[in-house]
Amino acid sequence: MAKIIILGSSNAIADENHENAHLICVGKTRTVLVDSSRNPILRLRDIGIEFEQITDLILTHFHPDHISGIPLFLMDMWLRGRKSPLEIYGLPHTIERMENLMDAFSWKNWPNFFPVTFNKLPSVALNPVIDCTDFKIYSSPVCHMIPTIGMRIEFNEAKKVVAYSCDTEPCDEVVHLGKNADILIHEASGNFVGHSSSAQAAEIATQANAKRLYLIHYPTGEYWQENTLEDAQRNFDGDVVLAEDLMILNF
Repeated sequence: MAKIIILGSSNAIADENHENAHLICVGKTRTVLVDSSRNPILRLRDIGIEFEQITDLILTHFHPDHISGIPLFLMDMWLRGRKSPLEIYGLPHTIERMENLMDAFSWKNWPNFFPVTFNKLPSVALNPVIDCTDFKIYSSPVCHMIPTIGMRIEFNEAKKVVAYSCDTEPCDEVVHLGKNADILIHEASGNFVGHSSSAQAAEIATQANAKRLYLIHYPTGEYWQENTLEDAQRNFDGDVVLAEDLMILNF
């Protein structure tokens, strides 16, 4: 059974119960990690996923709360003896900076490093990224402060669709990305530049005709907004769910 696991649900200011937003898509033949602000190896092990299972890494954009953990993750896997190749995907803006960051650590001098391929994705709507036994993943540009992608994941056997907005202002691109999705996972940082409030996320879900709305990348801890769910529910007729760390969506 394919599944999505929410590894982190917080906005850029995490707390003890909420890591920064990132997730993983698990299938029989491919396991795809999407972002990571810290080394995810131990958290993955806690949910029964070993690092050797990770076949692909999608980087949505080059902000520290989404990519800071990647260099240590790569180093950790190398030190633990990984041999299998890893595919890394992102927009040119993201991939070029990630390669420069790794070069700053002189990673090409680390002996016997496992094969890593950096793949630059075009900034076009519904660009095919991964097509495997269990799911297809498409990327689309969204409306953030820097070049950023959201994703559409189509599960083959279950005939279900999950869309992920990533960090974005309300925009037609996300409506298109989430069209008729069974679940739209949408950020809810707040109504300010490059982001969306929970009410705006709900409006996008309505325009997209999504069946359910999962809020992610929302303020946590001392910054939690008590009206987050209520504001979304007023603007969307379907179910509204607050994504939580280690939540599992089975397909």
